Amino acid sequence: MLRLARAVLALALGGGLVLAVLAVAVVERARAPGPAAAESSVVIARGAGVGAIATELADAGVVRDPRLFALYVRLVGAGRALTAGEYAFPAGVSAAEVVRMLREHEVVQYRFTVVEGWTVAQVFEALAASDELTGELPEPPPEGRLLPDTYFVQRGESRSEVVRRMRAAMDMELAAAWAERAPDLPLESPEQALTLASIIEKETGVAAERALVAGVFVNRLERGMRLQTDPTVIYALTDGERELGRPLYEGDLDLDDPYNTYVHAGLPPGPIANPGRAAIRAAVNPAETDYLYFVADGSGGHAFARTLAEHNANVREWRRVQRRREDG
Repeated sequence: MLRLARAVLALALGGGLVLAVLAVAVVERARAPGPAAAESSVVIARGAGVGAIATELADAGVVRDPRLFALYVRLVGAGRALTAGEYAFPAGVSAAEVVRMLREHEVVQYRFTVVEGWTVAQVFEALAASDELTGELPEPPPEGRLLPDTYFVQRGESRSEVVRRMRAAMDMELAAAWAERAPDLPLESPEQALTLASIIEKETGVAAERALVAGVFVNRLERGMRLQTDPTVIYALTDGERELGRPLYEGDLDLDDPYNTYVHAGLPPGPIANPGRAAIRAAVNPAETDYLYFVADGSGGHAFARTLAEHNANVREWRRVQRRREDG
């Protein structure tokens, strides 16, 4: 606004009174309501000049006179400040407001959600299917290195850039969680914490259980017990690239694979999914508990046990629930 006033004053003082009057008229017309009867979506191409932008806006019915729009842009010195992207211009928007939106890059943003527990393959599948994003997918990062969250993306943003943002977000979250970890955990590195968090994420979707599940696994690690968690077997069978599509069979538990925690002690070699923030925090701050076992209870949660006898009783109850469902 100050720059505009100075431009008009300079025209007047420089002997260009007629030009100054013309400039005031251009400004007044630019501030008047525009012709759009409804919200209009317009994509401004990267590298487009003022004339091309003015024509695009006029063709879309956003501005009435492309020449007036171009004159106003030059008058306010915004020629090099108009940014590319997809814009949603409200009904009746003035040419002056259009210029402001283009200068301040008020582009349309879309939500891209990465669900907690998705594998890298599932995230890449969703990225490939996005109509808003462009470009080839980069090389997949190691499993677990993309932070589940809702990301705001712009039309035309590259898939590589979105992956970079996801990786950076996970690096920051993991570093912050590791710095605030409980003392004396049987975890040697942030990477091991990420691996444990991924197992917790796949084992329970109940927020109140995450720390308890983490406590069970920490207790087993400290005692040298095998984790014996089904999601690691599923990952061993699928490499995280597809759904298993069937229940686990008893023979699957004997699979000789480093990710099979029924066969191999300790944590698997790496994460089995991308864990969310809550699972990461649970992994580094587990509940202090005596529980060593848990099994589904039929309600969406789990029944926890301190002894094998208690656990076997819970397993029998779970099997009764399963049989009732099958009979029903």
